[in-house]
Amino acid sequence: MITVRSAIFVALFYAWSTVLALAMVPLLLTPRRWMIAAMRTWAWGIIQLLRLTCQIRVEFRGLRHLRAGAALIGAKHQCMFDTMGPLAVFADACYVMKKELMLVPFFGWYCLKAGMISIDRAGQATTLRKLLADGRAKVADGRQLVIFPEGTRTPPGETGVYQPGVAGLYRALNTPCIPMATNSGAHWPAHGFLRRPGLIVYEFLEAIPPGLPREVFMQTLESRIESASAALLDL
Repeated sequence: MITVRSAIFVALFYAWSTVLALAMVPLLLTPRRWMIAAMRTWAWGIIQLLRLTCQIRVEFRGLRHLRAGAALIGAKHQCMFDTMGPLAVFADACYVMKKELMLVPFFGWYCLKAGMISIDRAGQATTLRKLLADGRAKVADGRQLVIFPEGTRTPPGETGVYQPGVAGLYRALNTPCIPMATNSGAHWPAHGFLRRPGLIVYEFLEAIPPGLPREVFMQTLESRIESASAALLDL
């Protein structure tokens, strides 16, 4: 039954995404916030499809910690859905994304229009300088800057290497960093099409205040994200 439900979801997911992708073409000529609103609609649609076809509910916790204005969000990354689902609750999200995604037809166009930040993960110092400059500009506009500190997806229960980009942004932006934990990979695996019934939670944790030493910040961020994500696996 899980296989059948998953297959139905995948078919409906691509149908919904295709319809939205075509409908959103005119938004390339409109203000950026219109594109952000359309992306939120896309995310809410996916959440409803998960509930109806796969018996997967999506819950957002700790929204009181999520600032409506400028903020830095360090998020756990377990599956592709992490780039979609949280869009539903962000007021004006700006994701840090690998540049290859910007080359994907429609999706890449819309991410560019929405003002997402693209980085070359092989660029090292040059990439970090660009990230900091772009990050300052986005936060100055009052946006929520979302970065996956591990840089790639990690299976549930595992911890990847936390990369220096998030520490650089934390210091340069002088804004609180809001950790975001999740158990998404337990229901939407990083690979394969099976979607397992249950509850996907995105939990926003208490903000880490600005000004901490780099090592203390990184230890605090990793500890909060990993411990909260591990706890969510028991749901």
